[in-house]
Amino acid sequence: MVFANALRNETHFRYDESKLKPTVDFVLEVIRENYPDLKIPFHSRWGHFRVGGIDRMSWIRKKHAGVDPLEMARIQFDLVIPSVLLDAGAGPDWKYFETETNKTYNRSEGLGVASFHLLYSGMLPSTADGLKNITENHVARAFQVSPENPLVGLSGRTGLLNQLGRVLENPVYFKDHRPGSLVDYLVQTHGSTIPAREVLKAVLLSLGPIWPGRLEYEGVNLGDAWKHSKFGMIGFHKLSQWMTYSLLEPLMEAGLTITGVQELTGLAEYRNGGLFLDSGLITFQDQALANIPHHPSSDLILEWRALTVALLDRVGAEIQNSLGKTPDEFPLAKVLEGGTWWAGRKIAKLNRNSSEPPIRIVSDGTVF
Repeated sequence: MVFANALRNETHFRYDESKLKPTVDFVLEVIRENYPDLKIPFHSRWGHFRVGGIDRMSWIRKKHAGVDPLEMARIQFDLVIPSVLLDAGAGPDWKYFETETNKTYNRSEGLGVASFHLLYSGMLPSTADGLKNITENHVARAFQVSPENPLVGLSGRTGLLNQLGRVLENPVYFKDHRPGSLVDYLVQTHGSTIPAREVLKAVLLSLGPIWPGRLEYEGVNLGDAWKHSKFGMIGFHKLSQWMTYSLLEPLMEAGLTITGVQELTGLAEYRNGGLFLDSGLITFQDQALANIPHHPSSDLILEWRALTVALLDRVGAEIQNSLGKTPDEFPLAKVLEGGTWWAGRKIAKLNRNSSEPPIRIVSDGTVF
């Protein structure tokens, strides 16, 4: 609906069809740079744990050598679920120094490495009680936050971990009151073949109460869903889908079969959305709007995110055609990881030394 209105110049953005092919070509160029053999994993948190060419998961496997495949999947859920919750934009000034490698990382990679060490070191509890009692100071120390190293949305991130502790008390999804118990729920509910949409459904139902209270319907927190003044309710569930993509890899490594990955949408976040603005595929009707900050609930941001999802479908289909791949062979999860997310970061750096997105966002650390 938003895209159809954009075609009629009835949103905050114009759509320029002539920029579709150049945008697709740019993404294909990035895909070939990143993955010349086209062996692309799903877009997920696990890529951030391998930043710097280091297989940090081998440290986890060594630490837990001898556990059965399902328990290893549970351990991976214990790691990746809190890590995804901590993954919203860090801001331009924060960084994390990893003593084990003597390297410094920032943005999503830094958040990934920092959250990895939270679990690996035992600083992050994997129990309901432990997570409920984590403090802002605890998170600040773990993420090396200081006046000189500020992290956007510190209190929001801490609140998400506290809320995670509360939802882990739900025995329907978390019988052992740990994130890894969701593995058992999925296996008991679906057996050894699990549709990707059912993983998303489990994430939305089990973790939905975590998100800050914005909109509710019949007592249910709608999470990353927002009301546009013209188009009504729009649901994105960016972090929930990012979470879902990140849960598929451990399930498959445990020997389970995941089907229908191509049914999940692209992610309505600022790297994918930034790609489309920076490439000129969409432009502001009023360029002055680029110079002021916007709240996630604003009509402009809702339209930007909606157009991001719609355009990822279009770009994804063009890329699949160019590579001679079917949606099953090359689902959006691979388009995102191979190209659009990285292309969004690359073009942001080309356009702005700070690599910031082309729209200034008022973030509380729980949306993007």
